[in-house]
Amino acid sequence: MTVDTLGSRMLGLRGLYRAGYQSVLTYRSDLMFGVIGMVIQATLTIVVWRVLYEGHDTVAGVGGSTAVAYAVLAACIQSVVMPWQFSSLPMRIMRGQIGVDMMRPRSLISQNLAQAAGTMVGRLPIGLAGLIIGLALGGVKPPRTPLDLVAWIVSMALGVANIMTVNLLVSMTAFWTLDNGGAMILYRFGSAFLSGALIPLWFMPSWLQPIISWLPFQAQIYAPLSIWFGIRRGTDLIGTLSVQLAWVLMLAMFLQFVWRRAVNKVVVLGG
Repeated sequence: MTVDTLGSRMLGLRGLYRAGYQSVLTYRSDLMFGVIGMVIQATLTIVVWRVLYEGHDTVAGVGGSTAVAYAVLAACIQSVVMPWQFSSLPMRIMRGQIGVDMMRPRSLISQNLAQAAGTMVGRLPIGLAGLIIGLALGGVKPPRTPLDLVAWIVSMALGVANIMTVNLLVSMTAFWTLDNGGAMILYRFGSAFLSGALIPLWFMPSWLQPIISWLPFQAQIYAPLSIWFGIRRGTDLIGTLSVQLAWVLMLAMFLQFVWRRAVNKVVVLGG
């Protein structure tokens, strides 16, 4: 592939990235209320978790300060990478606009991933607002060492890739069902629960934790946060990153498989 061809492809995807980013900024009042809501949520999270831990040094072997920080950071991350908000694919399939998308020189997968990345970046102010409040109120502390910070960035990048891929997989069910609202609702609950966004996995029953640890969802939020708090060290850290990378690669291959099947299910205006 020549440099010019690669440049022209990246230019096209950049436009889709901007479309996702601008779709968030178009409704600035919604973004503003999202920031305000996150500030309130972060503040209440710190207050409530501190009250719950009052009189208890640890619960399930976890100290109160760690539990508070985890709850705040999980809410911040979830507000940015909420997987069910990324893809417009089901609506475009329902309206028949998918035909136009498939005629573009860029693959449908790359189009949707570029738009999802733009949407995520557009929502960053919401997560940053919660993080700033958490730091200001002492509910969140930075990673202990620079190595933990670097490892967290790598882990978070893998977690986002995991989220975007799974989201697109769920969105593609619309090729078979046209209306995939039920699948998205099930995915919304499942991903929030199994990723540790709602409840840290250390509070899960002992029999359930090993099962969740091998599912792709835990690699979305719990794995990066466990690195933030320095829970993963040495070979454990390398193992966590390896599992995350393995899931990204497997999900990417499965996405290609589903896409090849989905092409045969496209119906536009009865054609």
